[in-house]
Amino acid sequence: MLGEVDYNMNELFAQLGLDNSDEAIDAFIAKNKLGKNEALIESDIWTDSQRMFLQEEWKKDAAWVEVIDELNVRLHPDA
Repeated sequence: MLGEVDYNMNELFAQLGLDNSDEAIDAFIAKNKLGKNEALIESDIWTDSQRMFLQEEWKKDAAWVEVIDELNVRLHPDA
């Protein structure tokens, strides 16, 4: 869509208030793998405000949705 921003994983982590270096993102993902049936937004790895941001952006199918989906896939290696 014209004028729509494409966000990346580093920007998502910054938006969530997390260290957004490539190394920190890889470490976060390695440390916080989710179970096959564990929903991304239901995980206890998020603060309430982080969870709310992820849920709202996902529901709006906003510009963040692609990178949130990528994070979801990376946190579910066995899904």
